[in-house]
Amino acid sequence: MVSKFDRKHYFYADLPAGYQITQHRQPIAVNGYLKYTSLQSAKGNQRPVKKMAKILQIQLEQDSGKSLHDDELRRSLIDLNRAGVGLMEIVTAPDFSTGTEAAAFIKELLLILQTIKVCDGKMSEGSLRVDANVSVHHPGQPLGVRTEVKNLNSITGVTKAIDFEIKRQISELEKGNEIFNETKSFDYVTGKTVTMRDKERLQDYRFMPEPNLLPLRLYTNDTLPTGLSDDQIVNVDKLRDSLPLLPAQKRQAVQDKYGLSYNQAQFLVGEEGLLEYFTDVVEETNRDPLLTYNLLANQVLMYLNREDISIHNSPVCSKRLKELVVLLSHKTISLNTAKKVLEVMFEGDTRLPPDIVEHHNWKQITDPDKIEEYCLDAITKNHKLVSLYKGGKKKVFQNLVGQVHKMAYGRAEPNLVNEILKKKLDQM
Repeated sequence: MVSKFDRKHYFYADLPAGYQITQHRQPIAVNGYLKYTSLQSAKGNQRPVKKMAKILQIQLEQDSGKSLHDDELRRSLIDLNRAGVGLMEIVTAPDFSTGTEAAAFIKELLLILQTIKVCDGKMSEGSLRVDANVSVHHPGQPLGVRTEVKNLNSITGVTKAIDFEIKRQISELEKGNEIFNETKSFDYVTGKTVTMRDKERLQDYRFMPEPNLLPLRLYTNDTLPTGLSDDQIVNVDKLRDSLPLLPAQKRQAVQDKYGLSYNQAQFLVGEEGLLEYFTDVVEETNRDPLLTYNLLANQVLMYLNREDISIHNSPVCSKRLKELVVLLSHKTISLNTAKKVLEVMFEGDTRLPPDIVEHHNWKQITDPDKIEEYCLDAITKNHKLVSLYKGGKKKVFQNLVGQVHKMAYGRAEPNLVNEILKKKLDQM
């Protein structure tokens, strides 16, 4: 396969050379596809639905500069720092019906690019940008006039911009108005698309072969030339065989090995370093994967997000979380105590969880006789709640449970408390 470069001529302020190097005639890849999963709401739950989008082509080209428009001062500034930098443009077919579907596709694509280490995924810094072409039409009719929403730099932005533009176009057509072929930007403050320029005129880009770049030749195992070393050729089969596990394969492996749901597997795979952290804890402790997942997703990530730090820089390393999981598994501590231990560690305590628990006397009370004492004490001191419970108002049971935990300073084993307290109340 031979891939060639072309010059695309046009004049615009952010293109100082007056032309852009691109791949108009023979791009590096054509006729591909990407399978992804979109979460759709059904009866209050999000159900994963498998989708596929066709990739028409992938082309290599130069980036342009960045235009910054100030409407109040009626002036524009040009940032040329990225002008001329190489980029890869991925062009899809019109295979998306909603902003949510398009965002799910971008998420999966982003994960793949991060996995194979060709993109760091920092959309807010311009590592990946999305240009969304949006049109509406009735089923069975040709596609409508499209508008292009440029330079979307977040997953949320992709969803909101596309959904807004769909609603806007439908509203305009229902009023009897016309949709114009124009370029728009998305205002993240107002949540609306804003017209930048129209595209009504057919522009002649005067494409010509790029004279300064040789054709890029791609080979397979069956077409390898003789007399050349591996570092002188691009072997597509060799590159394919060297790929690491891709996100879809990782998710399936997590589901199969640990019995987690798709959403849980997606959460672990979707955050860089999170799956490795989770695996390290589970494999080392040989404990309940769901317990580890819940602790990681609901507690550890909450602290990391609050402090805006990555899992790689977490003050609670996998070794310390392993110790905490073991304490929970052995019922040495309760979940509430585990949360307190995590908080202490995130606040700077460098000791291991067993030492922190011992220091604060946080070990869980599992002695049935001791818990029975707390239950009887709670019953004696809360006659009104007991009367309501015996009168049929069963909801007050949780209030009595709360009284027991208060007396035990949150250290009583919850299941034993529920079991013994109910037994004592029913015996009255």
